[in-house]
Amino acid sequence: MFTYKTFILQSLLIHGVRPTPHTPPEVARDFLRDLYKYEIRRLRERYMRNEFPKNEYAEKVDALRRKYPALSLPASQWVDES
Repeated sequence: MFTYKTFILQSLLIHGVRPTPHTPPEVARDFLRDLYKYEIRRLRERYMRNEFPKNEYAEKVDALRRKYPALSLPASQWVDES
């Protein structure tokens, strides 16, 4: 059984991810990472279609990264150890 930290659960719920107590944190983190990678690819595709100028691309990448703060932590830090 895994007890996810409140901060992590809140970060996951924003993206519709709801791990159960039986979900290993590595699985939840991999899912979230895959979602982030999908979004970053879509952003790059939009840039390549000239939907926005190059100088906005870095800002958009940074904004997207900030939507996924849980990814800055390893999966082992997603759960309480007690």
